[in-house]
Amino acid sequence: MPRGFQVQTASITIFAHLLFIAITTLVLVWLLHFREGVAFFSSSNPIKVFHLHPLLMVIGFILVGGEAIMTFKSLPGKRRSVKVVHLVLHLIALVAGILGIIAVFKYKKESGLADMYTLHSWLGISTTCLFGLQYILGFFAYFFPGAEMSTRASLLPWHRFVGMAIFLFAVATAETGLVEYFEFLHLFRNQEALIVNSTGLLLFLFAVLVILSIILPRNY
Repeated sequence: MPRGFQVQTASITIFAHLLFIAITTLVLVWLLHFREGVAFFSSSNPIKVFHLHPLLMVIGFILVGGEAIMTFKSLPGKRRSVKVVHLVLHLIALVAGILGIIAVFKYKKESGLADMYTLHSWLGISTTCLFGLQYILGFFAYFFPGAEMSTRASLLPWHRFVGMAIFLFAVATAETGLVEYFEFLHLFRNQEALIVNSTGLLLFLFAVLVILSIILPRNY
């Protein structure tokens, strides 16, 4: 493989890490500066509870989950150690996803609003449930107690494919959520609209880089 191409593939995860920082910054600026902030308990301002939902789902569920996917291509060291990092990051993503769903249900219950009637909500519940199932199966097959080597090898392509599919579902769910919130706030050509749209665009680019990091061979 040409050296220039090797350098290119090695740079993919670096760009993805930079996008992680950029997206995190945009989400924090959006929720803390343009909105009322976040809180898990707020009787005086329930919207803060709702704002915990995009914070946890974008940063915790998608970005941390994407980093977990890239661990085998971006982290040096023994495979066992990398596997532990992969497992822990996915656990953080799963917990963030569950807390994010709890936050939005909590807000809607306190506000007397209906739930589970939009495409965004259907995708969100489905993606989180699939993520949890994938995590459990992966834990028992590849970590503890661990299946036989032949079984692991036969399951690995499906484990990767399903993992990438769930990750893409999560990104699609976030995109629909940003569109919904954009319409709900009636944003139009202002700074907040620019931040929301930029977050959606960078999330898409982050997803592209994560998938590329899996498809291309590790050569560094």
